[in-house]
Amino acid sequence: MAGKEKDREMTVQRRAKILELIEQQGQVQVSALSNAFKVSSVTIRNDLAHLEKKNLLIRTRGGAIRPQRVAVDFKITEKAKKHFREKQAIGRKASELIQDGDTIILDSGTTTLEIAKNLGHFRELTVITNALNIAHLLADFQNIRVIVPGGILRKNALSLVGPTAESAIKNYFCDKLFLGVDGIDADFGISTPNVEEAYLNRIMIEISREVFVVTDSSKFNKRSFAFIAPMNKIHTVITDRNIPATEKEKMEKIGAQVIVAD
Repeated sequence: MAGKEKDREMTVQRRAKILELIEQQGQVQVSALSNAFKVSSVTIRNDLAHLEKKNLLIRTRGGAIRPQRVAVDFKITEKAKKHFREKQAIGRKASELIQDGDTIILDSGTTTLEIAKNLGHFRELTVITNALNIAHLLADFQNIRVIVPGGILRKNALSLVGPTAESAIKNYFCDKLFLGVDGIDADFGISTPNVEEAYLNRIMIEISREVFVVTDSSKFNKRSFAFIAPMNKIHTVITDRNIPATEKEKMEKIGAQVIVAD
């Protein structure tokens, strides 16, 4: 059983890396992937077939190319440089929806980090976060109680995931969850590049009274590798003014409030 679990983990990691390469290069070749991962060309073709079924790439003769919809797992330092002003505005707007005495969850991510920067004025607040950079920032705020679950460190995201984090999060019930995503689609739902992060996010949704997705408009009409939840699990989306009009309309019809941060 342990061997099968290890093989499955290696397959997931290889497929995530293939998506990252496609995002960076625009296309990949079966022969090059086979050499890079030291697996057979048959295995690589199976990987590409699996990813194509999820609409994460388009297969071509001898390889695959990047579709417009794919979102992959970049390092947090790279993400922080993208759409920074929009993320700042979203962070400020989200902080206005928090009240003294609340217990909130701040998921890992560059947009949720911007929320954390705006929490210093609260007199009483409890923040649960699996993001080490957010916990470090909040340590300077005297009136904020910070709870960090254990877990395995995802170095790309500086987040803690895995069974230990999942078990710890299940012990709480929270007023508000602020969730960052890498892909959001009114028809499909929200998604992230990491399978373990997606599972932890689903638990966060289950234990929260209100669920807020905070995301800049570049993430709309994109699907990442791991599905988190459908849109009917989301109460509010906070984004910037460049949200596609059709997506905004669809989400409001589903019942999600859409707040545009200026």
